[in-house]
Amino acid sequence: MIRNTKKQRIVIKIGSSSLTSRHGEISRKKLEKLADEVVYLKDIGHEVVLVSSGAVAAGYRKLGCLERPHTLPEKQAAASIGQGLLMESYSELFLSHGYIAAQILITRSDFSDEVRYTNVRNTLNVLLERGMIPIVNENDTVTIDRLKFGDNDTLSAKVAGLVDANHLVILSDIDGMYNANPTSNANATLLELVEEITPELEAAAGGSGSYVGTGGMKSKIEAVKIAMASGIPTFIGKASRKNIVIDAVSGMAKGTYFKRKSTSNKLNQKKKWIAFHSGPEGDIVINQPAKEIMIKNRQSLTVSGIHQVMGKFEKGSVIRVNDCQGTEIGLGIVNYSSAELKKLLEQKVISAITPEFAIKKEDFVCHSEAQITV
Repeated sequence: MIRNTKKQRIVIKIGSSSLTSRHGEISRKKLEKLADEVVYLKDIGHEVVLVSSGAVAAGYRKLGCLERPHTLPEKQAAASIGQGLLMESYSELFLSHGYIAAQILITRSDFSDEVRYTNVRNTLNVLLERGMIPIVNENDTVTIDRLKFGDNDTLSAKVAGLVDANHLVILSDIDGMYNANPTSNANATLLELVEEITPELEAAAGGSGSYVGTGGMKSKIEAVKIAMASGIPTFIGKASRKNIVIDAVSGMAKGTYFKRKSTSNKLNQKKKWIAFHSGPEGDIVINQPAKEIMIKNRQSLTVSGIHQVMGKFEKGSVIRVNDCQGTEIGLGIVNYSSAELKKLLEQKVISAITPEFAIKKEDFVCHSEAQITV
């Protein structure tokens, strides 16, 4: 086992099936294994954020359900019970080794609002710098539209980008990414290194893999795409393997490593927020010369490059930028409201009285830059 003592910031995501027994209750043995590996990383100087699933799975039997609930109120009620049980166990285990666990419950709106996004980032940075172990989860008790397939896989990638992590480790009940579905294809081969997410790889990703979990390989690939766009190496492997987290960080684990060939054009924090966390509020259509200027030349968009304005939005909103063929090419923060832009287009008023760019180059992320599949 290679011990890399250079300080690293590591985000670990663990799925429900990797934390619970076959009856759906918290497995103390599984929790202890994970805690021991996190403690080892902490002891040699690394910073660790844990994105933990398992709240619904841990709580539904305490709620009186014989099987995992299907209705939203029951899921939320189970999560309210299970989240407390998880944190109690994590706190006890980490405190026995001298480390303090801190609970962070996040909703999608915490990411879509730039001020709240920054606040979450600042909170996590303070906790990490002071030696705590943040334990992050989707706030399932109050969230309406995110208790669904793969939410915590994506959340872990967003958290990794948020804290500028050096590694993202996604643990599940599978060994990694295969070139075909291993449950139905005996000739499927485990991919040890992936440098690009191709359509063929996405097609090989199947559905939800386990009874107690909500995520499958498809959601993990979506998470990997977000992490790779942020320049964060990612590993997917089987949680039950001995020293899986330690070996994953050391580059020695059995599983799949995802790493871009070049990270020279990775997104900064602002562009990460625009690309992956903001909620676009409208659309504009730009002409072909403007498209070339924005994508090939990486220059700002002038009002004269806008062909059409769709929807209603205010100045400072994030909007979708489309070409004349209807293809979405990127997202950007607009310097005019939709009403102002429509008025300018109707009057055919160009830059003489509109000194600001419609979208500045530093406020625009094209999908090819972020490796987003629309």
